[in-house]
Amino acid sequence: MSIKKAMIFAAGRGERMRPLTDARPKPLLEAGGAPLIVWQIERLARAGIRSIVINHAWLGEQFEAALGDGSRWGVELRYSAEHEALETAGGIAQALPLLTDGGADQLFVALAGDVYTEFDYATLHAHAARLQALPEPGMHLVMVPNPAFHPHGDFGLVDGVLSLDTQPRFTFASFGLYDTRMFRALPRGTRRALSPYYRETIARGLASGELYEGLWENVGTQAQLEALDQALRAR
Repeated sequence: MSIKKAMIFAAGRGERMRPLTDARPKPLLEAGGAPLIVWQIERLARAGIRSIVINHAWLGEQFEAALGDGSRWGVELRYSAEHEALETAGGIAQALPLLTDGGADQLFVALAGDVYTEFDYATLHAHAARLQALPEPGMHLVMVPNPAFHPHGDFGLVDGVLSLDTQPRFTFASFGLYDTRMFRALPRGTRRALSPYYRETIARGLASGELYEGLWENVGTQAQLEALDQALRAR
């Protein structure tokens, strides 16, 4: 089974990146000659994912102006506009009509528009059939070694299963595979984070995970953006 859809989270204000984000949304800031979000679109396209939803709120019209319909990358970009940012779970619930074909539930990749990674999203296809067969909606999260700014990690990972309490603990990379069934009960327009969904799904034994040790940068400060830009340009 192959994954057909993805959602890129791009509605945040990017407070820590001000003043750069006063005039431009954080995922449109450039590193290595391209906006952060474009690196993600290109990787999704290479993974064979052709329908991508982007939610936006702060300066949202800039995304549609800069990225268009996605045809230059061989994908279809669709936009889910939010008057005020609904956070991650709220953003998914708002975008459900764009993530489901004719209302049919399906799996989709969700990722942050302000993260740079060289993770191969095509590898997520291998988890799709297993998650699709679950009687209840599950998820598959990609984890990374704990960065200096998050030394204690988020969740335990043992033999491909995520845990709330076991060691070793790793940091969530801000991308994973989700099931639209999980968000059906959340009313559109509700502001809700994904954190409670992670904890509940992990506690029920329905969350698998993997450790990615390749290039990954959660761009949170101007210094991180400048360092990433220099690293990419040097390659």
